[in-house]
Amino acid sequence: MEVSKRVALVAHDNCKKDLVEWVEWNWKSLLNHRLICTGTTGRLVEDAIAQKLERGHSVKHGIVKLKSGPFGGDQQLGAMIAEGNIDVVIFFWDPMQPHPHDVDVKALLRISVLYNIPTECNRATADFVISSALMKENYVQKLTDYSQYIERSISSKQRRTDGARFNHSSPWKVLPQRRQDAESSRSNNEVALVKQ
Repeated sequence: MEVSKRVALVAHDNCKKDLVEWVEWNWKSLLNHRLICTGTTGRLVEDAIAQKLERGHSVKHGIVKLKSGPFGGDQQLGAMIAEGNIDVVIFFWDPMQPHPHDVDVKALLRISVLYNIPTECNRATADFVISSALMKENYVQKLTDYSQYIERSISSKQRRTDGARFNHSSPWKVLPQRRQDAESSRSNNEVALVKQ
């Protein structure tokens, strides 16, 4: 990581106010970094920083605005992490509300851990990271070598051959389904999964 970090700023709707207040408090430190935001958060961050800037000053690197989280922004951010284009993720997420894109949120958090990206999910952690001396210097992060996993051989038992895949150690097996009664419209050839 270079001195100027690529910092992703993300917040769920109920946490946007907290993130904006955090940005207003830390705006001078954030000006030294390249900011990437999802959806509405990007506009709010841009407005908060613009109000703090003195006349004649501007955001050095601009703010990259992705799509809103539910519309693919979390996935865009995950792709940027996988491509090595994000150094820090500050994601104020709401643990009390279900979200239509919860699977995307989980995938984003998973990929940030996989690539050893500092990921702050609340204000206190974000305060610790933004005030860290490491935010002001080059940093070489340790990455796990996944080459053995990527290059592993796949046995013929693990390959899909007929469009379906069954775990041979599973307690489930495929059986022909019996006709329940003469009125049933099911054919004798239907299959069902039944517990052994």
